[in-house]
Amino acid sequence: MRLPCLLAASFLALPMVLATAAVSGQNYPDKPVRIIGAEAGGGADATARLIAQGLSANLGQQFIVDNRGGAGGAIAAQAVSKAPPDGYTLLIYSSVMWIAPLLQEVSWDPFRDFAPVSLAANSPNVLVVHPSVPARTVQELIALAKAKPSTLNYASGGSGSSPHLAAELFNSMAGIKIVRIPYKGIGAAISDLIAGQVELTFGAAGSVAPHIKSGRLRALGVTSAQPSLSFPGVPTVASSGLPGYEAQTIYGMWSTARTPATVINRLNSELVRVLGQADVKAKLLGFGVEPVASTPDRLTAFMKADSAVMGKLIKDAGIRAE
Repeated sequence: MRLPCLLAASFLALPMVLATAAVSGQNYPDKPVRIIGAEAGGGADATARLIAQGLSANLGQQFIVDNRGGAGGAIAAQAVSKAPPDGYTLLIYSSVMWIAPLLQEVSWDPFRDFAPVSLAANSPNVLVVHPSVPARTVQELIALAKAKPSTLNYASGGSGSSPHLAAELFNSMAGIKIVRIPYKGIGAAISDLIAGQVELTFGAAGSVAPHIKSGRLRALGVTSAQPSLSFPGVPTVASSGLPGYEAQTIYGMWSTARTPATVINRLNSELVRVLGQADVKAKLLGFGVEPVASTPDRLTAFMKADSAVMGKLIKDAGIRAE
């Protein structure tokens, strides 16, 4: 006569079991997923959209990119940091995500408020000079800068941008002073560089590639630790005059802190699968972005290492958000 009681107890427990399964992520995703990303256009947005398309196809749910650019990455990151920890609001962003807190006060912490999923891609900057600059290698450029202190100049976008930090790291490690000429946007900076109004820049791969091919700019080195697939034949800055140098834009995926491990693991395995697809690789390489999948732990380790290097640089150089 205990069976009815047991059945009743089982039915009462069923909603709790189903709720536990939902929270643990066993059925993830069972509704559309929103990916918060950078402003429309650019490497971060293009990377996010390719990943969203791949995840939508593989998982049978829509992954929708929601552009939230501006405020040095704070808008996008803040939106994800305050979202429910269920994996239905994700962030695909660049290294701005952990650089921004080094430059300004923000309402979120890149290590405390987010659950890392994976590295997604990297995009090296390219050290390019106007053809009138009498330096054909990184070593020659450093020698020129030492011979004529504070006479060379470089163009960069906003304070703390990737070209800015790459150039200041170059100055610091080489013991030289190449003077910064700030621009509101990299487009205007590249135009003045081509016109010979400024002498060099550490430009994003996609923004300088056409001008390298046309001969209007000369590439001296890529800023990644390894040679870039997007620029065959161009050496790394580290191997051609400044050992140990590395400065590149990294893209990654995060969820909100305390997202269940099953959800993170599912996202990680599917993101790795998408980035391994030949068509995705080809499209990313087409605009100067190289796919790089990883474990969540590797993303965290990279963030910590880069934060330490850039944090010291920003402090020593007195760099602040504009």
